[in-house]
Amino acid sequence: MSNRHQPSPDDVPSMSELAGVRYLHLGTEWVQGAMRVRKPADLVLGYTQQMMAWLMFLEPTPESHVGILGLGAGSLLRFTLAHTPASVEVAEWNPAVTALCQAYFRLPVSDRSQIDHTDAELWLAKPRNMGRYLALMVDLYDAQAQGPVRDSPEFYRGCRDALADAGMMTVNLFGEHASFPRNMANIREAFDGRVLELPEIDAGNKVVLAFKGPLLQVSVAQFLERAADVESAYKLPARRWARFLLSKRADPSSFTI
Repeated sequence: MSNRHQPSPDDVPSMSELAGVRYLHLGTEWVQGAMRVRKPADLVLGYTQQMMAWLMFLEPTPESHVGILGLGAGSLLRFTLAHTPASVEVAEWNPAVTALCQAYFRLPVSDRSQIDHTDAELWLAKPRNMGRYLALMVDLYDAQAQGPVRDSPEFYRGCRDALADAGMMTVNLFGEHASFPRNMANIREAFDGRVLELPEIDAGNKVVLAFKGPLLQVSVAQFLERAADVESAYKLPARRWARFLLSKRADPSSFTI
C-alpha cells in the first residue's frame, strides 16, 4: 500500500472563521475545506465546485451511488445530498475530522449517506464497492497538503474498479506540485487515457476528470446545452468549464472522450 495509512498526530482537526465562512484545518494553516455558515450546502471553494463536474456527463438518480474519498469539511457530501437524489458513501480515515464536522460543519444526518472510518485504499477493496459508484470524488490530503496521500497506479485502478459500467472519477491535485506528473501518469494508465483536466484554480488546485464506460461523442451544441442545463440546475459554472474543455479539443465540431 502506498504512503501511510493511519491518521497522524499532526492531523488534529481545527477550525477558523472569517467573513461568514468557516474553514477546516489539520494542525496547519492549510485550508482542508470550507462552509458558508448561512448557506451550508453551497460550495465555497472553486475546486470543490469543479469536483462536481461529473454532473456534466452523468445524471444521478435515486438508484445511484456516489463515493467520496476524504470528508474534508463535508462540502461535497452536503452538496450532493442537497442537490441530487443519489446515495452518498464516504471513506474518511480520521474519526476526529468527522466529529468536528458533526459539531461545527452541519454534517447531514440522512438515510442516504454513511461514513466509513477507514483508509481509502482499503475501502476501495471491499467487495461491496466493486462496480458500485456512478461517481467517485477523490480529495485525499494530510496536514502538510503536499500532494495526495494516495496516488499509486494500484489506487487509481481501485477507483476505476469501484465505478459502475459508466462512471467517472474527479480528483483534486496540485498542478504546480512535484506530485502532479506522477498522479497524471497513474490516472491515465488506470483509465486508458480517458482523462481531462479542468483549469487550475484556488491555490494551485487542479481537478482531473477520468472516465469509464462507453465512448462519449456529442456535438459541440449538445455539450454546451448540457453545460447550460447543469449551470441552471446546480448553480455551478459549467458553461465556463465546457468552453475550457472545448478549447483543448483538436476537432472543433464535436466532443469525444
